[in-house]
Amino acid sequence: MECKSPDTVPNHVAIIMDGNNRWASEKDLPGVAGHQKGVERAREAVEFAVKKGISTLTIFAFSSENWGRSNEEVNLLMKLLNTALKEQVPNLIENSVQLNFIGDLAQFDSDLLNQMKKSEDLTACNEKEKKLDLVVAASYGGRWDIINAVNSLKKSNKDKISEEDLTSLLSTSKFRDPDLCIRTGKEKRISNFLLWQLAYTELYFPDLLWPDFDDDEFEKALLEYSTRTRRFGDKSNFSL
Repeated sequence: MECKSPDTVPNHVAIIMDGNNRWASEKDLPGVAGHQKGVERAREAVEFAVKKGISTLTIFAFSSENWGRSNEEVNLLMKLLNTALKEQVPNLIENSVQLNFIGDLAQFDSDLLNQMKKSEDLTACNEKEKKLDLVVAASYGGRWDIINAVNSLKKSNKDKISEEDLTSLLSTSKFRDPDLCIRTGKEKRISNFLLWQLAYTELYFPDLLWPDFDDDEFEKALLEYSTRTRRFGDKSNFSL
């Protein structure tokens, strides 16, 4: 099956926010400056998504592989995430954004876990008038997600497992699969992000680092999406 994207507004956009450290290095700034600018761009992306009528925005904030970075950088990222939650929750509530975390959250310390839970609870009041689901993938990996689902399926004792069965047990089961995935950082790969969910997602790789991804660049991504013809595996037109 194929269809032309009807307009510039995908239902679900996923973003791999890559390039904070390189952005800071290129400007002779400490790494923390890049991550701080990255947090600012994430806030802007959320507000832009609300303005454009996007229903779900998923951002890759911290991958399962990021635990392999230096203790100094990991601790810095944890502090930034904690601080960002405390500062941005009022803005999320004002914009009718409901916050959702996915990933192996047990890896985080109790202070950050409590802040995550508190932030989710505070924005849950937006359910009835919600404009956007913001999904933050933290300590997340696509392989981890699939393995978790498979392990749950093993307990079901079903003779035959369908795609729908597995999909229902992924951490994103509440949301539609992404229509568009944007990856900054001047790389062209998805880096263990939503491996199952991105099967038929349109991919967009702007040639810039995340701290340079502003509203104009987001608009360019949506315009590019609007020119794509969506294909979902239909083989009716296949020929040798």
